Formats: sequence, structure tokens, C-alpha cells
Amino acid sequence: MRTPLVPAATPPDPGTRALRAEVRTFLREQIEAGAFTPGVDTWLTRWDRAFTRALADRGWVGMTIPVEYGGHGRTFMERFVVTEELLAVGAPVAAQWVADRQAAPSLLNYGTEDQKRRFLPGIARGEICWAIGMSEPESGSDLASVRTRAARVDGGWSLSGTKLWTSGAHHADAFFALARTAPPDPAHRHDGLGQFIVPLDSPGVTIEPILSMSGDHHFNEVRLEEVFVPDELVLGAVGDGWTQVTSELGFERSGPERFLSTFTLLAATADEVAAGTLPADPRIGALVARLVGLHHMSTAVSEALERRENAEVAASVVKVLGTATEGDIADLADELAGEEASREYAGLVAAGALQRPGFTLRGGTSEILRGVIARGLGMR
Repeated sequence: MRTPLVPAATPPDPGTRALRAEVRTFLREQIEAGAFTPGVDTWLTRWDRAFTRALADRGWVGMTIPVEYGGHGRTFMERFVVTEELLAVGAPVAAQWVADRQAAPSLLNYGTEDQKRRFLPGIARGEICWAIGMSEPESGSDLASVRTRAARVDGGWSLSGTKLWTSGAHHADAFFALARTAPPDPAHRHDGLGQFIVPLDSPGVTIEPILSMSGDHHFNEVRLEEVFVPDELVLGAVGDGWTQVTSELGFERSGPERFLSTFTLLAATADEVAAGTLPADPRIGALVARLVGLHHMSTAVSEALERRENAEVAASVVKVLGTATEGDIADLADELAGEEASREYAGLVAAGALQRPGFTLRGGTSEILRGVIARGLGMR
């Protein structure tokens, strides 16, 4: 019998119910106190270091980082519960997102002892922010074609190239740069890659803004011009960059942010229907059902990652289906919205429409990920 494409989720842990209730109470109090206004796609668009530190003070950042590295030694499922609740209310979590979601696990998997002690405690305290140094002008989802070069120099490496769509780089402290350490071999495209920890205040780093349609600044172009990276900041083994980066993408593509970015908009749509300002529509229930299924799929992938299993294909499935659902929510809300809707709802609808084009692009386009899924199915 074939192994399922997405592993089955285990029954919910009753121990997480109290945690979920605690997070909900905290977030309700924060909203009532005016600490933040719920929004759409806030894990990308809302950067609030003060809110991140408030979460860190409660032990809700760096949850899966071991205690010996300044973390809290909690399970992936406990972190999953906190993450879902933050996304469900549209909390401003962009400041900790990349550091907590993928930088910390990658450092734990591949980092040296010195790297772990240098970066992990600051991530858990909400003080160190991270960005992603993967995509390039002509190498978006096809990471094997990256052109950034890493040349060996005395005591380290010299990196030159350009990274694109680098979310939050203008705020972040560092990123992992994927770079070529050897000339590309068409027969072995995934060989000759390495990952390097690049502090973004290093000499030779230039960060230029890329404005979205709304005029907001989330994305950046990061140019590296002979940026020196000492040997102690090489992540993992030179030449193993492809294995490392695909492992990192498992954390990036499978989380609840891949289907809950517009949850606040769906919830607000249901509220408007209940208030009589929008017509009832059966598609709202259908979207809720899709989200329930995605919740179970994403939970299963999170459990697989905790077991250190390869979840690349399963994560790709969650990402393709989840981001399509996010977009369908934005489209439905835009279709239903009328003049009678509240100002707050109209603002959420506008935000959903503006962010919608990026859902199926960032973290790997749906076209590329369907190829990943197809190859995974062919190997079974």
C-alpha cells in the first residue's frame, strides 16, 4: 500500500486546550486595549517589535527552541496552537515570523554550537529578526538556478549577487543567503550550493525597497557586493545547501499562515451576514469546510516535522491548496461587499484584494510546487 501524500494527523492533545484558551484571552485583551487592530496577511504586513516582545515575555516566541539555548522546550503542536490563534485574529506578528518559523529550526538542525548560542536566545526573546535570502531576479521558485556567488577568501567567503522579494529585510538583523560555491553543472543542478548567515548591517549589503500596489513597503531587493562572511557563519556544510534549503522550505510552506492569511476577512464576512449587511451565501460554509481540512493537513505536517521526517511534498500540498483558499476568500468578500458594509469590513476587503496576488507566488509558485508534488508522487 502506498504511503499517503500527507501523513495522518493524530487526535488533538487535550493539553493544548488550556494553552489555546490562554492565548485567546490575551489577544482579546490586547484588541480591547487598542494594542493592535486585526488585519489581513499580518504575518507579512504588520511589523511590531513591541508586540513580539510581549509575546516573547509570555513564552510564545521560540517555543520549540530548547531551554539550554534560551527557548522554552515546548512541542511543535503547542507552537502550532499559538500560531493559529495569532493568525486567526490578524495579530501583527511579522517581526518574529521568519526567525521563529524557519531560522531557529535551521540553526538547530545545521548550526554550530557557537551559532546556536549566538542567535537562538535573541530569537526567543523577540530581539533578533530574520529575513529569507533565497529568491533572485531570475531565480524565484527555481532555487537551483541562483546566481549569487560565494568565493573562498582568507578566513571565510565573499558573497556577490542580488536577492529579491526579501520580506522585512529593511527591519531584519540577518538572513540565510543561498549561494553558489561551485560553478553550476547542468547534469547536477542541485550540487555546489551553500548557505551563509549574513548580518544585514554588513559592509557591502544594500537594501532597496520594493513598494506594493498599496504603496506599502514589505518587500526589498538586497544587493550583496563582495560581502565578507567569516567561516564561523557558514550554515551547515558547504555543498549541502540544497538539502538544507529544502528542509527549511518544509517549515516555510506548511504552516497555518498558508491558509489563514485571510481568516479575519472570512470571519468578518460571516459577521456581516449575521448583521444583515451582506447576503447569505453557501460559499462561506464551503470555505469554512476547506479550512477545517487544511487545519488537519497542516497539523499532520507539523507533527511530521517534529518527528524530523521529510515533509517537502506534504508541505507543498498544504501550500498549494491553502493559498488557493486564501485567494478564494478574498475574491468572495470582494464580490459580496456592498455599500451597507461597515468601514472596518471595507478596509479588510481592500487589504485582501491588494494582498491576494501574492498568496500563490511567495514561498514557491503553485506551478513549481505542483511539479514538486508530481515528482513526489512518481517516487512512490
